[in-house]
Amino acid sequence: QVQLVESGGGLVQAGGSLRLSCAASGFTFRDYTMGWFRQAPGTERKFVAAIKWSSTQTNYADSTKGRFTISRDNAKNAIYLQMNSLEPEDTAVYYCARGGVYSGVYGGDASYDYWGQGTRVTVSS
Repeated sequence: QVQLVESGGGLVQAGGSLRLSCAASGFTFRDYTMGWFRQAPGTERKFVAAIKWSSTQTNYADSTKGRFTISRDNAKNAIYLQMNSLEPEDTAVYYCARGGVYSGVYGGDASYDYWGQGTRVTVSS
């Protein structure tokens, strides 16, 4: 069965960095676009970044452009989110999600069908 397991969250001071990882299993990882979403307390889940199955295209939310970098390693069935210059507004639970086969890097969560359990990121001011 499809499994997505996030790791790497934690507590960091504003201006600091964290690197999230997502280990995928149960499907042909290299064929799927993958994404990161986040949900802050009391808010809806929001798109953070996505990477095409071929790694040839990425997409970022305006709030994360220039600070976050999404990447993938198809040999390890994993995606990553390097987060720099973190701000208190980045505090949220971060989720890894599976997109479509050979699909584009869409930002809507309707384009993703499986989700991990999330990893919490807390940025202190």
